[in-house]
Amino acid sequence: MSAVNRAAVEAVLRQYTDPYLNQDPVSAGCVRNIEVQGDQVSVQMQLGYAAGLFKRGWAQMLQMAIEGIDGVGSAKVEIQCVIAPHKAQAQIPGLANVKNVVAVASGKGGVGKSTTAANLALALAREGARVGILDADIYGPSQGVMFGIAEGTRPKVKDQKWFVPIESLGVEVMSMAFLTDDNTPMVWRGPMVSGALLQLVTQTAWGDLDYLVIDMPPGTGDIQLTLAQKVPVAGAVIVTTPQDLALLDARKGVEMFRKVNIPVLGVVENMAVHICSNCGHAEHLFGEGGGEKLATQYGVELLASLPLSMDIREQADGGKPTVAAEPEGQVAMIYQELARHVGARIVLQEAAAPAMPTITVSDD
Repeated sequence: MSAVNRAAVEAVLRQYTDPYLNQDPVSAGCVRNIEVQGDQVSVQMQLGYAAGLFKRGWAQMLQMAIEGIDGVGSAKVEIQCVIAPHKAQAQIPGLANVKNVVAVASGKGGVGKSTTAANLALALAREGARVGILDADIYGPSQGVMFGIAEGTRPKVKDQKWFVPIESLGVEVMSMAFLTDDNTPMVWRGPMVSGALLQLVTQTAWGDLDYLVIDMPPGTGDIQLTLAQKVPVAGAVIVTTPQDLALLDARKGVEMFRKVNIPVLGVVENMAVHICSNCGHAEHLFGEGGGEKLATQYGVELLASLPLSMDIREQADGGKPTVAAEPEGQVAMIYQELARHVGARIVLQEAAAPAMPTITVSDD
């Protein structure tokens, strides 16, 4: 029986790739400690993204691999998820109690952006993160309905200065709809809307959040630019359908975020395929492969491809989006994959950011 050492354990760990970081745990810097005592091995790892539903299976896989090393009697792999605040746009102050802001945006309305934002927030929460969602779609706020918050509900006010977000389904929710009458349209010009939204962002007493998901208004106008330039966004998710018109507008959304130096984490393709409930026939009603083409064009990841499903619509309208309504269902699993990819992409974006040059001043 050969002696076990740290190098042998690391060599085995390097053979396995984290499917979200696309690196082995050693190269990704996830391994915090390796202890070898005789034939017993203990490994402590840390993931920088929310992965509560993934880490147990990942730990078991690595444990079995380590126990396959000659000389190892037993192994124990412990994995923690520790989410750190990540860099946003330069010279924009962070939000109090919020580590990472994720913008969910689309170039046009009607592509399922708000549904994606709601399910992303719920999926991040299921993975063990502390999550909030801000409904910044001022002209068509819908998160209150999606989270089952009764019409007319108003947030409490703290110290005559802070709005206290309303908690629902394990997520902190804030929306302009909570401050207005649902039947009264917001007939405001751009500067008024921008000012109101910024006030909502900065004067909401969020809890200690790992992620704040912002459901952005559709389009690429003044409101979107103001939010992008004033709110510290760690990354953006672009939602589209495969339809050519939607893709055209989605490209504008990608370009907008690039102009304001916000990383685009990837693309979510909604309504990708329709499965007939009677015969099971699959049909691409809005075209095929559009989301993948958009992602390839801009060198980003296709984070998820979701079907055109009546259940997704009915569950959102009923105040319990898919992740909450059918957490073990096939579509909910797609949203869980989306949540893990979003968290991991934020980590990778920061790791890939170029280091700033050091400026040295001498008296010569």
